[in-house]
Amino acid sequence: MSTALLYEQLSDKSVRCQLCRHRCLIGNGKRGICRVRENREGALFSLVDGLVVAEQIDPIEKKPLFHLLPGSSSYSLAAVGCNFRCLHCQNAGIAQYDAHDTSAMPGHKLPPAEAVRRAQAGGCRSIAYTYTEPTVWFEYALATARLAAEKGLYNLFVTNGYITPEALGMIAPVLHAANIDLKGFTDDFYRRVCGARLAEVLDCIRDYRRRGIWIELTTLIIPGENDDDEQLNGIARFIADELGPDTPWHVSRFFPCHRMLDHPPTPPASLERALAAGDRAGLRYVYEGNVAAGREQTRCPHCGALVVGRSGYTVTRINLQDGSCASCGKMIAGIWE
Repeated sequence: MSTALLYEQLSDKSVRCQLCRHRCLIGNGKRGICRVRENREGALFSLVDGLVVAEQIDPIEKKPLFHLLPGSSSYSLAAVGCNFRCLHCQNAGIAQYDAHDTSAMPGHKLPPAEAVRRAQAGGCRSIAYTYTEPTVWFEYALATARLAAEKGLYNLFVTNGYITPEALGMIAPVLHAANIDLKGFTDDFYRRVCGARLAEVLDCIRDYRRRGIWIELTTLIIPGENDDDEQLNGIARFIADELGPDTPWHVSRFFPCHRMLDHPPTPPASLERALAAGDRAGLRYVYEGNVAAGREQTRCPHCGALVVGRSGYTVTRINLQDGSCASCGKMIAGIWE
């Protein structure tokens, strides 16, 4: 447990958390929506600072980040907690863990310096703050990211895109990339399925772009929820018009889980319509996830040559020279070295 960053003390020992866009008003003895930040006598505390519930070495492609050091390994970390309550959460056991007291918080202690050492020892080029929502264990992510950057490691968030401008401004100097979920494109979907607001997510994504952080977006296509043409076309146009056509979009297949066991897996036709929406909007890099033999190769948008070949999470070929297509010499958007 540690004193939290980014909160405002109010009257009656209540506090206003300024870490995520819920900006929770938390009474004395209560916790925020994330359930891992608690008000004690008018001071806000993080209950999970330095308590890691998951750590492993992953291929960077698993995040998924396809335009950041392809073929490299990323040291992946998580603490419990999330500020969303997604009905289709794939990691609900740790992301939506709701402890009733601090003694029940799961995890093992892993100081930031030791996390960085383990990443280096494992031959990783980056540290990924992932599996749950890194915004809600911001203090640990920030301390680790600062040490990692000093050692020449890249830092990346896998996130729902709900961090405040204040918090993002603190970590932006050492945050190099993020994969952000754009889960749907109606406020109804976000409120009903995720417990959040679409407008806040879109503004957060814009904030990442304004700060020069490399971003890739992911949309899990859920039958009957966000697979209609209006939402798919809306997402594709938003990316093209506001982020730029070089922003990668990963469209992934849904499988029943958590509280959406009554929904069928995504039919191939829905993924095809998502790919078509991206193509119509002029997006240069649209990828499929959670499918066998889907669209997972990176091709030069200028000459069509294969620049990064993939098979699942394995990179099979890299045809780049100093970030440019080795066939035609045109620059390919991303962080290649």
